[in-house]
Amino acid sequence: MRLHVGCAMWTHAPWQGRYLPHPLPAAERLRAYATWCNAVEGNTTFYATPARATVELWARQTAPDFRFVVKLPKAITHERRLTGGEEELRAFLDAIEPLGPRAHALWIQLPKSFGPGDVGALAGFLRGLPRSHRYAVEVRHPAFFADPRAEQLLERVLAGADAEWIPFDTVTLFESPPASDAERDAWTKKPRVPRRDRALTGRPIVRYIGRDSAEHTVRGWQPWIGTVAGWLREGRTPTVFVHTPDNADALMLARRFHDEVRARVPELEPLPEPAPVEPLTLF
Repeated sequence: MRLHVGCAMWTHAPWQGRYLPHPLPAAERLRAYATWCNAVEGNTTFYATPARATVELWARQTAPDFRFVVKLPKAITHERRLTGGEEELRAFLDAIEPLGPRAHALWIQLPKSFGPGDVGALAGFLRGLPRSHRYAVEVRHPAFFADPRAEQLLERVLAGADAEWIPFDTVTLFESPPASDAERDAWTKKPRVPRRDRALTGRPIVRYIGRDSAEHTVRGWQPWIGTVAGWLREGRTPTVFVHTPDNADALMLARRFHDEVRARVPELEPLPEPAPVEPLTLF
């Protein structure tokens, strides 16, 4: 029984010398991160398909059971809107091939303008994808959360491809006015949608964003503790990503989430022990 937890990135300046050793060569940063968490969001691939040699380096720094949830390039999802991007898709799939089983799911994040009328394009796209990978879809159009018919339509399409629906839980972020520059920035960029906790497959994926206050973040994720514990008891293998607007404490918070679930499900396998961090010196 395993719960995978992680963050939006594996290197972040506020973590250096605090949670992760510093200085640390770029080729070792993912390895150090993987002693804290056993999953990571692959957000950088949204902006550019990485070189295959880069992905080989990612694989060498992680165990085979480490999970990457890798985002498809925006050229496919946002610019071409899932139509006519065959060349870009082939290049992307070739680049990430060295991850092997670490590529837990390919993440299809769709723009807010991608609504119920576009579900046919999604269905066709999913039908054309190779079965060698698992897929997970994140939608942001309000109709999928407010209109039961649109929700059911999307669920049918995803079920037909054995694909998961990734919820991005922003409820805690928006429950009170922002109190920092990072929170104000998040308010302008993150989708304001209801919390969704229904899993479609045995491999649910959750993205949760709290606040810069750790206490506020922990209070906001309490509904997920029970949900994830229930999924584990049902035999599912969830992955949960913890964000905050500034992500300064995200590494610690991801582990705390795991600890809180493990308090409910004691048979859950523990996370690895983090790599030791030497105290910073002046010389």
